[in-house]
Amino acid sequence: MTTLSLESLVAKVEAAYERIAATDRPEVWIHLRPKAEVLAEVAELANSIAQTKGNDSEAIAELPLAGTLFAVKGNIDLAGYQTTAACPTFGSVAEEDATAVARLRAAGAVPLGATNLDQFATGLVGQRSPYGAVRHAFLPGKISGGSSSGSAVAVSLGIVDFALGTDTAGSGRVPAAFHGLIGIKPTRGLISNHGVVPACRSLDVVTVMAAELELASKAAEVMTGFDPADPLSRVREQNFEVVARAQDTVIGIAKASQIGELAPGWAQRFEQYIAELASAGFQIVEVDIAPLLRVATMLYEGAFVAERYAAVGQWLDEHLNDSSEDGSPAIDPTVGKIITSAKNISAARLYKDFEELDIHRAYANRLFAQIDALLLPTTVELPTQAEVAAEPFAVNTRLGRFTNFANLLDLAAIAVPAGNVGAEPFGVQFVAPAFADEKLVGLAAMALGVEF
Repeated sequence: MTTLSLESLVAKVEAAYERIAATDRPEVWIHLRPKAEVLAEVAELANSIAQTKGNDSEAIAELPLAGTLFAVKGNIDLAGYQTTAACPTFGSVAEEDATAVARLRAAGAVPLGATNLDQFATGLVGQRSPYGAVRHAFLPGKISGGSSSGSAVAVSLGIVDFALGTDTAGSGRVPAAFHGLIGIKPTRGLISNHGVVPACRSLDVVTVMAAELELASKAAEVMTGFDPADPLSRVREQNFEVVARAQDTVIGIAKASQIGELAPGWAQRFEQYIAELASAGFQIVEVDIAPLLRVATMLYEGAFVAERYAAVGQWLDEHLNDSSEDGSPAIDPTVGKIITSAKNISAARLYKDFEELDIHRAYANRLFAQIDALLLPTTVELPTQAEVAAEPFAVNTRLGRFTNFANLLDLAAIAVPAGNVGAEPFGVQFVAPAFADEKLVGLAAMALGVEF
């Protein structure tokens, strides 16, 4: 059993800051809390643990995340720090933690700071930030993935145990896949968005990334719960039975022609992964995902992108020429173009897209009545920073091929590592209906061969 003494907690914090210095990745952080401030919080935590009669098992029950360090994506409120959403002139100092952060702290987790992201959570590349492009944790020249870029790298570098991201179009799952991490994208509304800068208010979800499934699941569980401060907060409306045996689990896979082009070696690794699941006893069935892929294109190419303008567009119109403290532009040009160009989308077009979405949602309901989960590659490639610079829109579009549809269709998803192709991590995701979150964790555990 882990010893939760003040000495062990202090040692962990000291090690984290030593790791930060050793890795020398300043672009990961927008705000890094002073070590003395974190140590003071750890001392308060140790005192709380001591109040549980000195019994570690009781402390773990009351403080299930005690002894863990986490990072907070920079569009989520961390009390005492400016919530910038990676825009230096945006936002204000948060007077209180976002609900998700507050619940984690109440469970004993300690935040180290706010991490960098694609500005206003707009992008899957991790390169769209005045605070610097976030490089991949261990592959020089490759991107980190976004928009929750700094959070993924902070976990991958071993600085924190887990990190919060957000996921509207894949922003939690893609960087997790690029770094061989677990990425839990919960059902919309199960984790409160109170204290989160919206990207697309009706579609955003707070996500968690960790190296271990058990920790990621525990953090998600701690954050889950109705919050009256969030008008879109939901209670679990349906309970899905957690499947105990692979033999009782039906996994849908797309037709090979619908997967499209993947990075060299990725298609072969995906086929091997499917074969491994089949050998483990999972029932594999081929399904048609064309309607889902169509929905994926609607997120940015349709009227739904107007919700990004509704979130921060008016502010952007007034601040496009803002400068950072060093004189550089405060607004990323790619992000600014995406958001401001959505200003004049008509209501008629939006309702037309809602009509089409309803048709595809009905198809998704029929599809998931036949399978327990859909298996897909999380994304299609791991680009270089130069490739993204050369084609910022095209690369980003490709990366969201298998992630963009989930929130529009009100689906839950979990990204899991599935080995490597050469030096590159390869990741897959399991997708299931809304409120099947616990079922997805159980399925992922079976696929990974872990128990907890």
